[in-house]
Amino acid sequence: MTVHFIGAGPGAADLLTLRGRDLIAACPVCLYAGSLVPEAVLAHCPPGARIVNTAPMSLDGIIEEIAQAHAAGQDVARLHSGDLSVWSAMGEQMRRLRALDIPVQVTPGVPAFAAAAARLEAELTLPGLAQSVVLTRLSGRASAMPKGESLENFARTGAVLAIHLSVHALDRVVAELLPHYGADCPVAVVWRASWPDERVVRATLGTVEAEVGAERGRTALILVGRTLGAEEFDDSRLYAGDYDRRYRPVGASPRFPETGGQ
Repeated sequence: MTVHFIGAGPGAADLLTLRGRDLIAACPVCLYAGSLVPEAVLAHCPPGARIVNTAPMSLDGIIEEIAQAHAAGQDVARLHSGDLSVWSAMGEQMRRLRALDIPVQVTPGVPAFAAAAARLEAELTLPGLAQSVVLTRLSGRASAMPKGESLENFARTGAVLAIHLSVHALDRVVAELLPHYGADCPVAVVWRASWPDERVVRATLGTVEAEVGAERGRTALILVGRTLGAEEFDDSRLYAGDYDRRYRPVGASPRFPETGGQ
């Protein structure tokens, strides 16, 4: 028996990995975060599967459901939105399951920031503009931010910021970032990336509050950085004709002559 933690993607039911789909189809028990995982993903569950929406449940209740499946020798598909590596609450569940000697496996999913960038048709790391993306958020009721992990500190790097769970405090985000990025820095706010009711606002730090308006909701990602919508940036060296690389030796004395281009 194994508990399969599966990243169910950002919202669109077909943004699910083939591995995730096949595991869901093979598990007689499925626990899913109903507030964010689309019900269409549950169509992959096998006939007769026990399907449990964990949105109204406590951690104790979730672990009890899994323990019952373990006692019955039933594999469990545990679905979370996006990817499990950030803000999924997977860690606290796995800690409990390891204490109970219940085996676990993790299958990654498409994260929200990747779906938002795809919707914007944006490469977030462009040569000469930014080569780092910071995934962060403001402090909230569920989890406080550690000391040092402030927007101001991250802004000093000039990296692209993907700010989660913070659109309700958009005014604070703008106030903390303006001194570092400037009023003309591009911003995009993407609500429910890849869902049918997806909404996108493109603006700058100086205009985003007015563009978004008073109805901010909560399920949105804020992207801030000079690469958004940029056209003036350097080409990478990767595909430059004179760039000597393992798979394309160039010149009389290539760096990797023994590869023969293989």
